[in-house]
Amino acid sequence: MNSRSFFCAVFALGAAISVTTGVACAQQYPVRPVRVVVPFPPGGISDGLARVIVQHLSTTQGQQFVVDNRPGAGTTLAAATVAKSPADGYTLYFTDVTTHAINASLYSRLPFDSVQDFSQIAMVAQTPLILIVHPSLPVKSVAELVTLAKARPDEINYASSGNGTILHLSGETLKSMAKIKMVHIPYKGSAPAVAAVLGGEASISFSTTPAALPHIKAGKLRPLGVTSVTRSPVVPDVPTMTETLKGFDIVLYSGLMGPPGIPGDIVTQLNGEIAKMLTLQKVKDTWTGYGAAPVTMTPAKFTEHLRADIAKLGKLVKAAGATVD
Repeated sequence: MNSRSFFCAVFALGAAISVTTGVACAQQYPVRPVRVVVPFPPGGISDGLARVIVQHLSTTQGQQFVVDNRPGAGTTLAAATVAKSPADGYTLYFTDVTTHAINASLYSRLPFDSVQDFSQIAMVAQTPLILIVHPSLPVKSVAELVTLAKARPDEINYASSGNGTILHLSGETLKSMAKIKMVHIPYKGSAPAVAAVLGGEASISFSTTPAALPHIKAGKLRPLGVTSVTRSPVVPDVPTMTETLKGFDIVLYSGLMGPPGIPGDIVTQLNGEIAKMLTLQKVKDTWTGYGAAPVTMTPAKFTEHLRADIAKLGKLVKAAGATVD
């Protein structure tokens, strides 16, 4: 072999080794524990769904995935932490995507771009809200509530989980679509809003399913409608809001994101594994317990969905006049 042939052979071998090593490195993720930041305290829907996903990924990926609860400032503290983290796949963000989208318009200034400063990895669930009323309110349907509110403008109070939250925007959407006047009373969370209706401080509220369902089953609250376009399997006898107010469609979406620039092979790996997880019957049953339904989409579709939600919910934020500084 002459020197030129020898050099070419060595170069080809080196290139082959380089490619093989690169593939091996890609296949080895993760090689150490992965932190999954959740912007809510333990016990809520997002925390519960995240813990199921973390447990599954810990089993299938050969490394520990660990929940890191970072509540505060309407999820923006946790989001800012993730946005500034290394893009190596070892810091992820499991969040209420709907809240993330609302914040883009709710806050006059954020330390991140809600789309560009995150890698959209996998959507995992959609959860409708339930419109609940105190049994003393003489209404048994959305139509009857609208009729009563028109007869008694500004006399019906509705509770929410805070200014600019999805519960608040749902109430404002009801007011706008039904052309009624009600008084908004913000509370610090979904559970206090439900407690306000139970105690008679407020007449109605939109609520997450876990917060309201035990009281509905006990007959202490009356459900009038769910906010998704199809009925919920958790409360199949409760009509959708859109059956009375056509086009009413407000749903909580949950998903996994990360810092910007996470390698595409890692995003694909996580998206595929979560998609497989969501086909498991035990996972579907767990989702149903939270009033949620599994949702799968590609990272690209996730990004499209997020952009669309920011535009859609931004209009509701503007109509409600809600701001947080």
